[in-house]
Amino acid sequence: MNRFLGTASFLIAFSLTGWAQQAADTPASKEDVEIYFQVTRSRELLDKTIAAMSKPMRQLVQQQCEKDKEKLPPDCEVQLNKIIDDMWKRMPWDEMLHAMIPAYQKHFTKGDIETLTAFYASPTGQKVLKEMPVITGEAMESMMPILRKRMDEMARHVQEQAAEWARASQKESGQPAPTHD
Repeated sequence: MNRFLGTASFLIAFSLTGWAQQAADTPASKEDVEIYFQVTRSRELLDKTIAAMSKPMRQLVQQQCEKDKEKLPPDCEVQLNKIIDDMWKRMPWDEMLHAMIPAYQKHFTKGDIETLTAFYASPTGQKVLKEMPVITGEAMESMMPILRKRMDEMARHVQEQAAEWARASQKESGQPAPTHD
């Protein structure tokens, strides 16, 4: 009898383990992903990340307005910062988060989402969520000079290439090349 109970207990435990694994391997539901978004405070994190990214963007605006001040209005920086602020305010963030749900469902199982949710509910996960916007802002600030240099180089290269194409096109058509002052 003991042997029968032991075998029956093993089979039940094995079946339950298989059932739990099968349930964990099912696709994540919309509700699973919404719970994950709630635990990770995705909307709040998005707001904080945008605020952190705005600082280096404002620095970039300031540098650009200073660099081209003779070509731009005196209140260039104020106007551009207002445009950026208005752009951020008009973004349909909640709609965008909702639109992301199918991507999470495609790439994560129910078990994956449950594991991620458990991690982000933990103290370490909460610290990651708290610090990530600040880290992102600091990283963006560190990258901006490098990005700015590369963007300036790319702009010069594009201008040079466009001028070269214009010269080649005019040469083929027999028109004189334009002169630049």
